[in-house]
Amino acid sequence: MNLINPTTQRLGPMDIGPLALGTWRFVNLEINDGRRLLETAVDLGITLIDCADVYGLDWGGSGFGAAEKLLGKVLASAPGLRYNVVLATKGGIIPGIPYNSSRDYLRQAVEASLGRLQVEVIDLYQIHRPDLFTSPAQLAATLSELRDEGKIREVGVSNYSRSQFEALAAHLPFPLVSTQPQFSVTHLNPLRDGTLDLCMNRGVRPLAWSPLDGGRISAGTLDNPELVNTLDSLAEREGVDRAGIALAFLLANPAGVIPILGTTNPERLRAATRSLSVSLDRADCYALIEASEGVPLP
Repeated sequence: MNLINPTTQRLGPMDIGPLALGTWRFVNLEINDGRRLLETAVDLGITLIDCADVYGLDWGGSGFGAAEKLLGKVLASAPGLRYNVVLATKGGIIPGIPYNSSRDYLRQAVEASLGRLQVEVIDLYQIHRPDLFTSPAQLAATLSELRDEGKIREVGVSNYSRSQFEALAAHLPFPLVSTQPQFSVTHLNPLRDGTLDLCMNRGVRPLAWSPLDGGRISAGTLDNPELVNTLDSLAEREGVDRAGIALAFLLANPAGVIPILGTTNPERLRAATRSLSVSLDRADCYALIEASEGVPLP
């Protein structure tokens, strides 16, 4: 049976679905296509929508802020949609700097994100990557001000180490509700580096970015025949595709991982929800780890 088979999860005080929708590739869509994608997500119970101000500088985007701008237009085109999603975005990356979490910049970044998203408050604001030249105390003070002013509801981090997370948390008068590591069956660092242990210890929600290794797992371009064979064997047994097994592996972790799906195809969203009914036991999960790492577990 499944180790975990969630229907809803908690993100601080907010309810979210067991899967999330990421908007890294959102810039390629027209407004109507973006609206259809979001409406499909909500219909499937995928209610956390994750964006970032830097999305738009790649994937054929039209520049910094492009994904937020399109997402804002989509939400404005269907006003009721805003109340059915938990809206998350990230800030703190400036091309060429590359990272800035100073008070002046973050305040400017939040105001700009609010404007592009056409909303009055961001449900989850995340520091995209740690700025090694902003003290945790200063960053905590800035985030507290923004929260007290009602511009952001909850706060999380992305690509933070365990020690960086704890340094920031020590200065905040409220808890961080999420951390966003890269995590997939091909990238197992959060299992080993204490990230998921931290989440279980503090009640923090792990949001996994690139859960399908940038699409390589689905496309079958992995340079690991043993892992591919293990995924395919389990997929055949469970009646799903390879991606369904890769997502089920993350969902089985007791930390309550939320995989962030980067597809712009509504049908792939529907297919992804089949991972929620997949039955992986411990033997299956450890077999995937051994295949991924290429060595037997001790």
